[in-house]
Amino acid sequence: MTPMESQMNPMTLSYDQHFQSAIAQLKTENRYRVFANLERDAARFPIALWRPEGEEHSPREVTIWCSNDYLGMGGHSASLTAARDALERHGAGAGGTRNISGTHHPIVELESELADLHGKPAALVFTSGWISNLAGISTIASLLPNCLILSDALNHNSMIEGVRRSGCERQIWRHNDVDHLETLLKAAGKERAKLIVFESLYSMDGDIAPIAEIVALAEKYNAMTYVDEVHAVGMYGARGGGISQREGLEDRIDVIEGTLAKGFGALGGYIAASPAIVDAVRSYAPQFIFTTTLPPMVAACARAAVRHLKHSGEERARHQHMAMLTKHALRAAGLPVLDNVSHIVPVMVGDAARCKAASDLLLRRHAIYIQPINYPTVAIGTERLRITPTPRHDEEHVAELVEAMVDVWTTLDLPFTEPKVIPLRPRVSASDAHCSYVDMKKAAE
Repeated sequence: MTPMESQMNPMTLSYDQHFQSAIAQLKTENRYRVFANLERDAARFPIALWRPEGEEHSPREVTIWCSNDYLGMGGHSASLTAARDALERHGAGAGGTRNISGTHHPIVELESELADLHGKPAALVFTSGWISNLAGISTIASLLPNCLILSDALNHNSMIEGVRRSGCERQIWRHNDVDHLETLLKAAGKERAKLIVFESLYSMDGDIAPIAEIVALAEKYNAMTYVDEVHAVGMYGARGGGISQREGLEDRIDVIEGTLAKGFGALGGYIAASPAIVDAVRSYAPQFIFTTTLPPMVAACARAAVRHLKHSGEERARHQHMAMLTKHALRAAGLPVLDNVSHIVPVMVGDAARCKAASDLLLRRHAIYIQPINYPTVAIGTERLRITPTPRHDEEHVAELVEAMVDVWTTLDLPFTEPKVIPLRPRVSASDAHCSYVDMKKAAE
């Protein structure tokens, strides 16, 4: 059929039109995502080059304030050296799935390192944290007879998809509400197989799960526990094992899931558990069986980061210091920072269009990159800018950030939490805005 005949035939289905309509709907709802063309500078992180559309040959220097490379390990000398050495020895790729190409030695070493990190007998590495949750939760639950999955209401999409994929009955318990969880556990009975899935640190609000109480309930009602430590591994615990390690609860949790792409600055995800659980997932999970494994250079890089952070607390201490400093400075400037006790710094906007406008203005006017967080990542009406300080940010970066945020909030007429503290006009320097909290040089006008 010719293009002309297609247009004349009303029964012809226009496939592209459906996709265009779907995209138009996202734009109407202010949920269409635009990705900035960024070129990270490993040596100067959080500095990067931004190449605006239509101006790709004229890059601009920007400061990244929303990276999940929380500790800057993606550019650490130990990680880079390990990656280079492995690249020279083993080449760029893995050669296929582990079933076809075997298990290359760097990933064997990485899994041993991760098992030791969490005090577990075994670990299994996947291509991403999203895949490790999908494979881990779905496989474990599906192998248990008549399993009931109890899932926290704010669990990550990867966990939700794992629950769905399992085909098991699921019940959602109110976020961090252990009384509600106990009600559901009691109703299920001790005899039924049960899997409690939750996160240790929730990345959008930055709040932390009551792990000790959840574990106690699991033991009381004979349930398995599966904790996602993605936003905590590397950053918390004496050796970087996460919140469960910090609270001395690793040995009471059945499955610990984590990522290599955030605190460890590389790529991949993993589970750590008993040999039987790990072997069952390895043997049954299609997401593992049919996926090409991580290249040796990535595995070596990740292992170097894990080993380094087991023995170095310097990055964790600096990270916590910069997170506290940033929160205090933003709050003192009257910016609506959501309270939490973690390193996540959510600045609330509450409207998708204005959140995107704030992000655009920060980038174009102030050379500061913070991606807007809109639905479905967060609920409608809770849109925000999610700031993640790193050990490689400094006091001058914080000063520049606060001054820029005050200007953007003023320009867009966004509400301040303490409007009388900071005069909206004329603009003031960031150091004036939070001099009672930090000791820094006055930012240039």
